[in-house]
Amino acid sequence: MFKEYTLQEALKLAIKTEKESMDFYHRAGSVSKDERSKKVFDLLANEEAGHLRAFFDHYRGGDLGDIDSYIASPPDRQSATHLALEQAIAAESHEQKALEIALKEEKACIDFYTILVKDVVDPMVRRVFETVIRETQGHYDMIEDEYMRVMTMVHSSDQNIYVRE
Repeated sequence: MFKEYTLQEALKLAIKTEKESMDFYHRAGSVSKDERSKKVFDLLANEEAGHLRAFFDHYRGGDLGDIDSYIASPPDRQSATHLALEQAIAAESHEQKALEIALKEEKACIDFYTILVKDVVDPMVRRVFETVIRETQGHYDMIEDEYMRVMTMVHSSDQNIYVRE
């Protein structure tokens, strides 16, 4: 059985997802000791806030309040993502672990939205999810690059340079 999401349901789901991601990246950036990782987390948090605002502009439900209050509301401290990040912070391996958590979460979002969009008939709702998938893939790629840097791995774009030398 398929669930057809209305545009408003799709927007609300996207808003909540973006809020959780924004909160995660704010927290990860606030505890990061590596300056470049901090900048990546801060950039991702700001992009998530921008996506949240874009979705909020089209959301007509009144249950989330106004945009500024919603963005400023406390994070969901019981979410699996938040709990995993707090454990990584306690273990003092937060940059690496936060990036690993972020990769898993972004991949899970891509997979979830990809499955969900297959059953969406309304073209406006479909565009909401397709936009989220593209933006999330961009985040995944950015996080993967930063993870490779933190782990001092060779990125695939550099392999030809190192193989030839």
